[in-house]
Amino acid sequence: MTSVHETAALLPDPAQLRTHLRALAVLDAAIGDDPQLRCHTFDTAWGPDQEAALMDNGSGDDFSVLFTPAGVLVRGFDHESAMSPYATDDEQVWPGVLDDVPPALRPLLDEPAFRDEGIDAPRVTACLWREPHDTAWRTGSSIAFPAGSEDPDGSGFLFPLLTDRSPEAVQAHFEDYYERPVPLDAIRHVLAGHPLTPALARALNPAALSDEALLARIASHPEVASYLACDGEFDLDRTDPIEEIALPNGLPVEPVAGCGAGGTHYLCGPATPGGPRPVLYTDSEGRASLLAESLAEALTLAVVLPSWHDALAGFRPPALNADYLEDNPDHPATRDRLLTALRLPPATDEDVLTRLLTTAARTLPDGYLPHTPADEDSTFEPMLEPSAEERADRNDAPSAITRRGKQLAAVVSIETLRDYREWEDREINRIINERMASPAAGIPARTSWGNTDTQ
Repeated sequence: MTSVHETAALLPDPAQLRTHLRALAVLDAAIGDDPQLRCHTFDTAWGPDQEAALMDNGSGDDFSVLFTPAGVLVRGFDHESAMSPYATDDEQVWPGVLDDVPPALRPLLDEPAFRDEGIDAPRVTACLWREPHDTAWRTGSSIAFPAGSEDPDGSGFLFPLLTDRSPEAVQAHFEDYYERPVPLDAIRHVLAGHPLTPALARALNPAALSDEALLARIASHPEVASYLACDGEFDLDRTDPIEEIALPNGLPVEPVAGCGAGGTHYLCGPATPGGPRPVLYTDSEGRASLLAESLAEALTLAVVLPSWHDALAGFRPPALNADYLEDNPDHPATRDRLLTALRLPPATDEDVLTRLLTTAARTLPDGYLPHTPADEDSTFEPMLEPSAEERADRNDAPSAITRRGKQLAAVVSIETLRDYREWEDREINRIINERMASPAAGIPARTSWGNTDTQ
């Protein structure tokens, strides 16, 4: 027989359980086509200092795992269980299931989301908990399970992905639920706690992040379209480039968006169903760079790192994006909202910057630096420049920092700065010595230098 007692022995510690449940929610969101049909979700703002992992299979069965400062509470409900409040004569929770729940956690079961209208009892057939000082999961100690069932409280049915957390078990679950293949490597990546990239999201659900699906979402979502056309510099209505281009690698290019400054974004390569196409950007000053390996990555870049131009020019954190965030302090919330609307996975500035620099470095060696078809000698200039720090390490010449073509500052090596200061000291001493040795008519040199020191 399987019950909460066996489940308690197989659950990991709360931190591991939380990581696993978050991964299940990420996978469900990436694999599924309809948000309304997702089983697993994770709410990081369930309540004050509370997080909730939720499962609802749409057939009347659900569970919740609540993470709070007072501990963790696991509530499960199997609607076909003989222990369901709906199956008892008094419509109450089965005796012993909640009797031992600590007072600090018991109020969590009063959440309206866990109660149905017309019944004065929480929706529960199985319950486990763990307080901060506990070293193991606990359950009701005096539960008399009904006879004749191998899974009387539904634990075996509700919690299989919490007791067997292997990638193979998770893959089997999602393939059965969504009735299509799911790559095991992608499952392993997410379960290991690694971030979900657009490339992995595409592998989990090719149709969801296809070029056609993404462009359709932009067109149907006014906030997304408005942001991309302005701050994101990715305006779908600007698909008329200043001049035609051709690539040395022979791949065809298709203008997909533009910006007010005259730049154009191109999809590179033949259009194939569900296949990603790299995104190339050309500006109005004869410069170009490969920006992303797919349209999904390019949109992620535009949403997460609106100052990507500066990144190509050599800016790095914390200066990178600082001005934009100062002018738009609500950008993090906007970013998350837009990524969700586009069904793109969450991404950090660091991850997006790393992908941009890695991809941009392929522009020249992989044949993506364009030229005009009529003149193969009219090659564009690469937009990617080393950071100021990298340039200073390579030589002693000052490295100018530019933003949109304007020089703002310069970075020099410590050795160069030291040499300059030594030269400056020598020149000042030479001038002083010359004036002291041959004072000119007028104000004595000693008086002049004394006045300077005073000032």
